[in-house]
Amino acid sequence: MCICINCHYVDRCTTYHAVEAQHQQTHLTEQPSFEADSPEINVNIRPDGEVIEMEWDVVGCASFTQEQGKWAKLRPGELIPT
Repeated sequence: MCICINCHYVDRCTTYHAVEAQHQQTHLTEQPSFEADSPEINVNIRPDGEVIEMEWDVVGCASFTQEQGKWAKLRPGELIPT
């Protein structure tokens, strides 16, 4: 799971913006203004028949500042990305 969903900077982070784009998800912001320091991204690649699925998860970041439930506060009632 991406640590970004519980990060204070999730709604303005360029790294999370890129992850949203890879997952073809609606962006929390169209113009992120925060540049994360040393993000670590795991990319899981799974073949599904003739389609290859890729899942991107930020698993480490020197800028990570815990704010439990930050993503859920920004998108109340929506399913939290896994």
